[in-house]
Amino acid sequence: MLREFREFAVRGNVVDLSIGVIIGTTFAKIIESLVDDVIMPPFSLLFGQVDFSNLYLNLSDRRFNTFAEAEEAGVPMLNYGIFLNHAVHFIIVAFVLFLVVRQINRIRRPDEDPLLEMKTKKCPHCCNTIAFKATKCPFCTSSLKDPRTNSSYSYEKRKSSF
Repeated sequence: MLREFREFAVRGNVVDLSIGVIIGTTFAKIIESLVDDVIMPPFSLLFGQVDFSNLYLNLSDRRFNTFAEAEEAGVPMLNYGIFLNHAVHFIIVAFVLFLVVRQINRIRRPDEDPLLEMKTKKCPHCCNTIAFKATKCPFCTSSLKDPRTNSSYSYEKRKSSF
């Protein structure tokens, strides 16, 4: 059983998953700090104090002036302000993550397919870029040479090959 557990624990998928979770947790802390410490202060300055945590709906018949008083009294209340804070925070975090992932994807993949030259050719009649194996230009409808035999590709040849 110990040997079986060791095989399971050091299996590639388990190790990769644990590394992903650790990096993901650390990355989440970085994004949280970016939102809380860098983005929210100017956002709050621009739109006023963006804190909805004091908004609540008192579900009892007693009256309170502040959220803290109602919370201290232990009355039932609907804390929709805290929900709004979390929703705004989520939207900002999601947008920041979108921007970060977008930049990472730009760095990881080139703007253009490196094999594009091998997959396409120019039509000799209209100079548009077409698929390499095309036998008829979709733009000017000219018949093109067969790339395999370098001869004209006609309907008769196609018909006889069926």
